[in-house]
Amino acid sequence: MPSSMTGFSRQEAQLSGASISWEVRSVNHRYLEPNFRLPDIARELEPQLRNELRKALSRGKLEVAFNYQLQQQGSSSELALNQPLVAQLAKASEQLSQSLSNPAQINPVDLLRWPGVIVEQELDRDELLDQALSLFKHTLKGLLEHRQREGTELQHLIEQRLDGISEQVVIIREKLPAILQAQKDRLRDKLNELQAEIDSERLEQEMVYLAQKSDVDEELDRLDTHITEVRRTLKQKGAIGRRLDFLMQELNREANTLSSKSIVVDTTQAAVEIKVLIEQMREQIQNIE
Repeated sequence: MPSSMTGFSRQEAQLSGASISWEVRSVNHRYLEPNFRLPDIARELEPQLRNELRKALSRGKLEVAFNYQLQQQGSSSELALNQPLVAQLAKASEQLSQSLSNPAQINPVDLLRWPGVIVEQELDRDELLDQALSLFKHTLKGLLEHRQREGTELQHLIEQRLDGISEQVVIIREKLPAILQAQKDRLRDKLNELQAEIDSERLEQEMVYLAQKSDVDEELDRLDTHITEVRRTLKQKGAIGRRLDFLMQELNREANTLSSKSIVVDTTQAAVEIKVLIEQMREQIQNIE
């Protein structure tokens, strides 16, 4: 099944003291080209991230962004206090009060403002990196699922165009005998109008030459073969975009030959329609991995 190179995935997680998130975007590209936007704390993860991408993807240009945010102290239900420091400040305040004749009452809020009284929550760096890598794998899985859904839609569009080409091939096959006969009759009528003496052997040679020149059975057979191969390729796993692009070139080659051998408007129009369908498929295939 084909996989598109276009996709998006975003995942978030809450840790003790922080929230983290990954965002991955991908578009079509000839090769696998990741671009990372990582904060300094997560720089060391880049080799592992590249390895995960190489295992999962073959092509595509990716923008990978990691964000983390420390939780605000005010969002916690309890404040962590440096109790030894609070005790020291209280003792110092009591000693100061004893030395003053008219001491002011201690304001507990003022104590909270003293540096070091409220203990800052420390972020466990190892835990952060472990959780970040785990979350990245989930994000990458979401990206793959998105690309696979897009690929399924592209497959349907391509198969519709293949059906259209097959219909044109059938039309040409059905009309070809009548087209050749009409061309022969037209040649005879023109010679009769000229009232020229006709060498029957020469006329037969001209008829054979005309039949050979306008014979497109080989091109029609090759179109059918390439259509079958495209359908088979669409069912394969892994990266199939380059194979499909090659098959589009082969289909277009046969369509060009078919057009050059055309002797009536009907086959010319059919050849043009086939080329239009091939070009539409080629545009879709540019997005397939």
